Amino acid sequence: MTQPETSPNPVVGAAPPHPIPSETTSPAGDGALALLRRDPLLRGLVASTLVGALGRGVFFTLTVLYFTRFVGFDPIAVGAGLTVAGGIGVATALLGGTLADRFGAKPVLVLLTLLQGASLAAYAWAAHYAVFLALAALVVGSTNAGYSARSALVARGFASADQVTARATMRVATNVSIAIGAAIAALALAADTAEAYRLAMSGAGAVYLVSALLVLRLPARDVHAGPASGERTPQRRPWRDRRYLALTVFNGLAVMQFTLFEVGVPVWVAEHTSAPDVLVSLLLLGNTVLVIALQIPLARGTGGVRGASRAALLAGIFMAGACGLYAASSVGAGAVVVVVLLGAAVGHSVAELLFSAGGWSLGFELADQRRAGAYQGMLGVGTALGSMAAPLLITATVLTLGAPGWAVLAAVFLAAGVGMHRISRSALRAGVGRV
Repeated sequence: MTQPETSPNPVVGAAPPHPIPSETTSPAGDGALALLRRDPLLRGLVASTLVGALGRGVFFTLTVLYFTRFVGFDPIAVGAGLTVAGGIGVATALLGGTLADRFGAKPVLVLLTLLQGASLAAYAWAAHYAVFLALAALVVGSTNAGYSARSALVARGFASADQVTARATMRVATNVSIAIGAAIAALALAADTAEAYRLAMSGAGAVYLVSALLVLRLPARDVHAGPASGERTPQRRPWRDRRYLALTVFNGLAVMQFTLFEVGVPVWVAEHTSAPDVLVSLLLLGNTVLVIALQIPLARGTGGVRGASRAALLAGIFMAGACGLYAASSVGAGAVVVVVLLGAAVGHSVAELLFSAGGWSLGFELADQRRAGAYQGMLGVGTALGSMAAPLLITATVLTLGAPGWAVLAAVFLAAGVGMHRISRSALRAGVGRV
């Protein structure tokens, strides 16, 4: 992917909120493959992401089935435990970023990756509900904190024009590896024994050791570190930055579309349309393929505030249109319904990619890079809250109200896109971030 400029544009207005990095160490704006070839930091991050996501793919496929089928936990109890863990993950998202600022993103990420792997491996041997709750809290907490630390590492380690490219490349690697992990988990599903599940889940945790070792070997780099100066501007804090707090809220609304695809769409297709149930698998597979194929191309041009603004607004429009098509699929039968659902899924996938790119870019551009971890952690708090609220919102709208519920969701996603767009315009007027 090629960014629209070969070096960061000057910011609009007077003084920037953080030092503009020198580009002598890295020709910003390279395409994804060129950046991957020349940058050892990105290669290391992609390698660690591939390994870690492989374990996630195995783990997510098997966990709920293991605890309900072989341990004997009630499905509602498992869901409640994961919800409690999600609440803990909200706090640890901010904690991970703050620790990254205090002690360095790389050592914090190494420790969190090891904790995540150990917790995942121990999951397979949790025979009591209290142990399950404790491990779920450790898994979700370390995962969310690690996400913030990894984002802080990207924020500090890449020139502004390369940050979104790096994130897009890592996301493609994540989806490829999760898909492979899910395929590996199919072996345990086929065996359908507790021993096979335990072996696969323990192995999923063990691969995080390799991921941690790969993170440990990453080069230390902070391209945003400014030269020493007697005149220092005060550092901003994300919890006092009203513009960034607003971004956190709207980005949290936007990420609800992930849960919609994973939870709402399958139930809607199976219970509210005449389409065959097998179409659910095809829609999910198609989403994975589109993310792998289009995340980097659709992130092109979103590396500055103006490009991110366009991406977020388009994402809201595409998502509202997809909601309309989902609602329409409840009427009619045969091939027409299948075509309508395919169109909705494509629009949904495009919105997902644009929301991701726009959110990444604004998350980097509107932050004070001297507190990159805290800012990325704050954005992670919004993501965690949105993920927690999404199942309840989806159940209360489309799965309860039917077609009118899709209108409510369309309004939510459109508001997210418009809100991020307005925040971007405000930032440009204030001279915050690159154009």
